[in-house]
Amino acid sequence: MRTAAIAAHAPPAAGRSGPVPPAPGQVEERRLVFEGFAYHCRVVHQPAPLTAPLVLLGGSSQNRYSWQGHEKWLSPLCTLITVDLPGYGSSDFLPARYGMDFLAAAVKHMLVAIDTPRVNLFGGCFGEVVGLRFAQLHPEFIRRIVFCGAAKDLPALYTDAVPRLSRALARGEIDEAAGGLVRLFMSNPGAGRVRKHAAVARLLQQQFLNQTPDEIRKAVEHNTRLTTHGCYRPLPVPDVPSLVFTGEFDTLCTPQMGRELAATMPASRFTTIKEADHLVTVERRQESADLIGRFVTHRAIDDLPYCNPVESPCAGSAHTTTHR
Repeated sequence: MRTAAIAAHAPPAAGRSGPVPPAPGQVEERRLVFEGFAYHCRVVHQPAPLTAPLVLLGGSSQNRYSWQGHEKWLSPLCTLITVDLPGYGSSDFLPARYGMDFLAAAVKHMLVAIDTPRVNLFGGCFGEVVGLRFAQLHPEFIRRIVFCGAAKDLPALYTDAVPRLSRALARGEIDEAAGGLVRLFMSNPGAGRVRKHAAVARLLQQQFLNQTPDEIRKAVEHNTRLTTHGCYRPLPVPDVPSLVFTGEFDTLCTPQMGRELAATMPASRFTTIKEADHLVTVERRQESADLIGRFVTHRAIDDLPYCNPVESPCAGSAHTTTHR
């Protein structure tokens, strides 16, 4: 479950007003070490927040800069925290014997190190795998949860493709691997209209073609980690307001997979964003940022023009959403 690291900062169009990106003085970079592995986090401080800090855990080929395109909408709301966990981004290589519990513990280590005791948690694709395990093992940190492009189990598309793609990467057959990864993550054009489908496919192809040897080594190890350790354990999930969403045409982690995950989470809601697939946070950047921002600041998410109807998979449970 690798997600595109397409992170070009998109300022408002000329002649239009819009949210202002964070000032350089708001941004702090930290180098941390957990169990002997160095890793890096990025904190965009908001001195007058409307809610608790938001931790953004992205896909395995995203890094701590991959959310800069969302910052102009999210940073006015709260402090933002992104991270290259051990084994990802520019952080130290992490052998595959270290699984999800270790990565969840690294998230806890980061939050303790930066003195952040309660957070809103976002996890996209592989970030959901780590985020869910973190929430299950360390629920005292969690205020609200948002997951995107998520599933309880490794999708069959992924497990079928991994051996072939990993062999191609290991042999240095980057063109073959890149084409396979684009097909894995993006919906078939016939599935339905997806915003920026062709442009995102080209950017994704270029990203995979430009991987460094270090990134390829980490990608192969990541695939081994996921297929060895799996992605889900049936542990309790914090009873906090939770939202799962994806693109309506996501063919990797399908909407039904998202519903099934949401059904395991107390006080959960589920929706899909229109005209998007698995790369919804890239294809519909402003809309996905708006949805995340609304949810973590306790605003209504029903009847948004870019979303399909919001569902309540746990509607049979008596939960409230008065958490602050």
